[in-house]
Order: sequence, then C-alpha cells, then structure tokens
Amino acid sequence: MTQLALFDEPAKPTYKDNTSGSFADNTRLPVHRWFRYSAGFSGAWAEYAICNHFGGDPKVFDPFAGSGTSLIAAEQCGVEAWGIDPHPFISRVALAKLAYRSSPKTFVQLSRKVIATARNHCPSLEQYPPIVRKCYSDEALRRLDCLRYGVTKADDGSGSARLAWLALVAILRPTSFVGTANCQYLLPKQRKGRTKEPFSAFGEMVNLFHSDMIATNDVSGPRARFTLDDARLCDTIPPDRFNAVITSPPYPNNYDYADATRLELAFFGEVRTWSDLQPVVRRHLLRSCTQHVPSREVDLSAVLNSRELDPIRGEIEQVCEELGRVRLTKGGKKNYHNMIACYFLDLARAWQSLRRVCSSPSTVCFVIGDSAPYGVYVPVMDWMGSLACAAGFDSYSFERIRARNIKWKNRKHRVPLCEGRLWVKG
Repeated sequence: MTQLALFDEPAKPTYKDNTSGSFADNTRLPVHRWFRYSAGFSGAWAEYAICNHFGGDPKVFDPFAGSGTSLIAAEQCGVEAWGIDPHPFISRVALAKLAYRSSPKTFVQLSRKVIATARNHCPSLEQYPPIVRKCYSDEALRRLDCLRYGVTKADDGSGSARLAWLALVAILRPTSFVGTANCQYLLPKQRKGRTKEPFSAFGEMVNLFHSDMIATNDVSGPRARFTLDDARLCDTIPPDRFNAVITSPPYPNNYDYADATRLELAFFGEVRTWSDLQPVVRRHLLRSCTQHVPSREVDLSAVLNSRELDPIRGEIEQVCEELGRVRLTKGGKKNYHNMIACYFLDLARAWQSLRRVCSSPSTVCFVIGDSAPYGVYVPVMDWMGSLACAAGFDSYSFERIRARNIKWKNRKHRVPLCEGRLWVKG
C-alpha cells in the first residue's frame, strides 16, 4: 500500500477563540479529523484549555465525550483522562480513535489483510435496509459489503482492528451519492456530483490514519479511558477522582444525535428503520430533542415538580407554559415544552453525578449555547449554573465567545443567541 498525498498535512493545534465550540478546527488536526462529528468541539482549544486552565496536575473527565475530542487532547497534554458517552455507535468511534497509539506498521498490515479478504468475497445486498440501498449504487454497495466482510474477518479485538473498522466508517459518506446536511442528516433527494470508489477510498483513509499515527508517535503518558455510560449516572466512574472537567453537552436545540448517524447504524445492521432509532439509540441519550419526548411518554407536571428543578422551578414553569401555548399555533406542534423540562431535569442529575466524581476543589468547563425554540428564549447558561451550585459546586461564570443565529435566512425566529464557556468552580 503506497503512501498517497491526497490529504492536507495535519495542522498544528491552534485555534480561533470564536470557533472553540465548533468541530471545524478539527478537520485538519491529526486523529481528530478521522471522523467528522458535527456535534464536536475544537480539539486544539481543548488541548490549550487542559494545559492552561486547570492547574499543574489536571485529572480530566468528560461526561459527554462523544467521539473523544477532549480525551485525545488530554493524551497529547500527557495527563490522565476518562470519558463516557451513552451513544452506542459514537462510543465505538471514540474507542477506535483512541487506538491511534497502536503500531502504525501493524495497522497497515492488518488493513492489507482486510483488502485481500474483501477482494475474494462474494457480496450480498439483501441484508441492507432500504435507506442504505437508497444511498449507494449497487456496485458501490457490493464493494462496501466486501470491505465490511474483510473488516469483520480481521477483527481480532486489537487496536488495529478497531482502526480498520473506523476507516470503513469514515468512507461511508464519501462513497454515497446522496447529500448530507451540515448536521449530518441524510438528504436522499439530493445528489452529489462526485463520489469515491470504495476500495480506493478505504486505501486513502488507511494512508491518512497511518500518516497521522506517525505524526503523533511522540505522545506519551497515560492512555485515556473510555466507557459506555450515562452522564446522569456516571456508574462506571470512581468518586472524588477528577479536578478538571472539559466537555460540550448536547444543546437544547433539537439536534437528533441518533438520526445524524442513521446511515452508519443502518449499514452495520444496528437499525433497519427510522423507528428503530428510538430503542437502539435515543432511549440512552440526554433528552435534547423533541423525538425523545412524545406527549404520551412525558408527564410534564411530574417532571417540573421534580425536586432537582427546585432552583429554577418558577422560571422553567413559565417558559414551558409559554412553549405549550406557542406550539399550538405552529404547523409542526413540536413538543419543545416537554424537551426543555426533560433536558434540564437530565442536566440537574448530570451535575449531581459530576459533584460525586469530582474532587474538591475542581474546575468544570461546559462549552454550551443558549436556545429559543419557537422564539421563546431559554436562559441555558444561568439555569445550568444554578443547577450546578444546587448540586454542591460553589460558583459559576459565563465567557461568551461568539454570536449564533444572526444570519436570519431560513430561520424560524429572530432571537439573537450566543455560545460560550460556562466555568464552574467548587
């Protein structure tokens, strides 16, 4: 397998302060760029923050670790780190990325075996659900099926095998002819002008992984740990362990983390229909999307009367009441009132779990944005800070980094929003 000069050289970890909440900076950073996760934040900023904002001996925890941005940054700073996430597919992506310190030579050797096995496989398309068949030509899907078989046969449980799986995951979008929205939702009615041939795309991705592994071969120190877990519980995390939390929780903006990975989930047979997303993925996630909170499943009064919401009860009741009225005037009648109530109940429980696993003193940084569903403003930062203090932390402050929702075209409302860093001490 020859080294191909098809990708930009990896960038040094620098960042613009107003993009620290964006994944955009990661598209040229080694390892971070292996899987585009629109909900991620800047790995360069995470590295800077870990090295400069948490004292001389940070022990890092990320309760919403996603695809592992903060964990990779912590490793590159040489500090201890542990992360959790409840999304079963994205968790596997994170574990694969964390295998970047495997032997580059062994990874390439295993990838060659994948390709050799794939070329001798007789593909079958019957196993793939309709959404997958709509996204590929039959010939492209046959080749992807061969690569999937090769990856499965080569899976020996090693880091190299996890990386080979991720290389296949990373080419699923470039080899599909359908469009993808900025938030990774599929757009089956849109067609891309160019697609990549699967075997060539896989070889290119292996070469990219290999070059990035070599570029980061000076990373030493403790390896980050990652477990499949829920931030509301932190069941796998030891108490009083961490003095630095750096994370970006889901925003209450109706982004469906399950739907954003539907193509990948369907390709690997984890879901067949859109409705499968609920039991397979959504039921595990923090409730930041109206798909999580259908009226038949949420007792709004009981949620709002939960003791965890005592610090913000009067305010959140008013907002949810207004959302309940406004939704009836909208065509979609989305359950934003349920979503906001459930979201902050989930965050209140997450703050309580954080207090248990954090030592004293500790510093917590949430990269977060505010929200205005149906034009009803939700003071996310103040409510989060109040819930953090109620959980046992001492104080909070908010550092604004950029404006959001200021380009009004196609927007459903004109409420100015912002994004920034919520700093919590205690």
